[in-house]
Order: sequence, then structure tokens, then C-alpha cells
Amino acid sequence: MAGFVRDILATLSYEPRPELPHAAGADLSRLDERLAGFVQGGARTRDTISIRPGDCSVWDGNPRGVPGLSAETCRSLIESIAQEDGNRIPVLVRINPPGADHPYELLVGSRRRFAVDWLNHNGRPEIRLNALIVDLSDEEAFRLADIENRERQDITELDRARSYQNAVDRFYGGVQSRMAEALNLSNSQLSRLLALAQMPDEVVNAFSTRDELRVRHSEVLTPLLRKPDQRERVLAAAKAIGAEQERLAASGERLIPTPTVLMQLKEAGLAGGSRAAREWPILSRGEKVGRVRPGRDGLTVELTVSEETDLDDLLIRLRATIQEKRDLAMATAIADESA
Repeated sequence: MAGFVRDILATLSYEPRPELPHAAGADLSRLDERLAGFVQGGARTRDTISIRPGDCSVWDGNPRGVPGLSAETCRSLIESIAQEDGNRIPVLVRINPPGADHPYELLVGSRRRFAVDWLNHNGRPEIRLNALIVDLSDEEAFRLADIENRERQDITELDRARSYQNAVDRFYGGVQSRMAEALNLSNSQLSRLLALAQMPDEVVNAFSTRDELRVRHSEVLTPLLRKPDQRERVLAAAKAIGAEQERLAASGERLIPTPTVLMQLKEAGLAGGSRAAREWPILSRGEKVGRVRPGRDGLTVELTVSEETDLDDLLIRLRATIQEKRDLAMATAIADESA
């Protein structure tokens, strides 16, 4: 069995395959296809077992975060497994050492394990999790999971980047070039992903969803986060945008789109050239309706009020923006005087 899986590692390409038309099975990764073929080809050996989802712990090196799975995101898989009375494509597990809390450790197949577990708790307790026992090192298991997850649309670039950040120290001794070679990435590709992994939580929360924050955005923001003064302004703007996103989400309104978020964060970071160049947007229902900038004796406020502007919301956002930016403007002015 180990030879079969290592053959997969050696022969499966890391390059994404062309988009396929939607059809039954079109959403399978190439790893899934190989595993399904292994079982359907009659290769049921002592390595093939049926277990309960609770029999296996989840290996913490898998790029996929199990807490992010839900019945909604796994709905089609749950329905498929229910119809077939089990998972046609096996998961991959290792045998845990004696004394462990669970006999097995799940390496690949978090979605399938979740789906079977959900069915067990929702009217189908007889369904078992079909699994293949493998003998792989942690580094091999990481590469195998990475091959599968690169083709999954529900793995965000941020989640993948953060899993790489953990893996470079854990599996490759902190040497990025070793990891890049093992994963068939260029050093620059890996460096850009690791830069995305370093994005502060304030910046992440400024975007409408984690999926919206991409490598190309971190390439714009990373240089601004390296200098303390620029970083302070970017984080302050990110906190304000994040708070506005929360308010919009709570009220069911349209969230601030990604291009607007990126523009505002970039403007905040680049506002350090001259005192007059610094400004912060005033947002009302996700739209920019004005700006606040430092004036000679305080803050200068400029507004654009149209017939469609919600005046009540505008006044609320104006007050919040002035309160927040007043302290930041004072701190920036002090920094200018002491520079």
C-alpha cells in the first residue's frame, strides 16, 4: 500500500488541470480518482478497513481546517455518501502508536470523515468510514494532502499559506528552498504565499471573507507593513474597515468590496509623505461619502451628500470616524515633530 501511495506522490502533477464541465464526479481531485480506482479495481486488501469517524484523530498537518467544514459546505458529498451507503473514495489513515486516544490518525479525507460523522448523527448510524491504512512520514503526508487541496475550491489561499508557514519549519527545517523543491514551487511563489500567511488579523478581518484575501493583495500590502509608521496607519484603517464590515453584515447590507478595501488600506499606508496627503475615508453603507484629513488646527472633513445618502447613517459614521481618526492624527503629528 505504501508503494501505491508513493507512486501517487511521484506521478501526480501539482499543476491544476483544465476546468471540466459540471458532471457527476467532475469535482473529484486527481488523488480522489486514483484512490477510487484502487478500490474499484478489486484491490481490497488488509489495508482496507471500515471504521467509525470517531476512531480517528485528525492529523494536525493537513492544510484543511476541520472547524471550517459544515453540513452546508459538504451537502453534495453528504447526499452522495448517503445514496451509496458509504464513501466510495476511501480516506487515508495511519495507525496511531499504542496508548493513543484513537486507534487511527486521518491524513487525507477530512470532508469524507465529516460527512459520514454527520450522517451517523442524523439518521444513518450504520454507515462506516471506508479507509486505507498507509505508512507515510509527516512530510509525505503533507505533500499528499497538498496535492489534493490545491484542486479544492473551499481551501482559501490564506489557509493554504498558513499551512505552508507551519510546514516550512516543521517538515523542512526552516529552509524555504527545500520546501519549494518538494512542492514543485518556485522560490518566489513560496515566498509570496508565506508573505500572505503573515497578514495581521486586523487586515484579514477588513475583507468581507477570508477567501477574498489573496496573494496578489498581500503583495500590495506587505511593503506597507514593514515600516512601523505605515504599519500603524494600515492597521488603524483595517480596524475601522473591519468594524464597518461587521456592522454591515449584522444589518444584512452589502459588504465593502475587495477593491475598495485594498484601495483604502493602500491609501492609509501611503499617507505618510506629507501631512496634507494623509486622509481617511468616511464610509456609509459600504460607500465612500467623504474623507477626513489633518488640518492646521485639527481635522478637516469633506462630504459628498447626494439625494440617496442616508443622513442618519452618515452622521453615525461621521462621528465614529472623527473620534477614531482624531487620536491617530494627533499621534502622527507628534511623530512628525520628533522625526
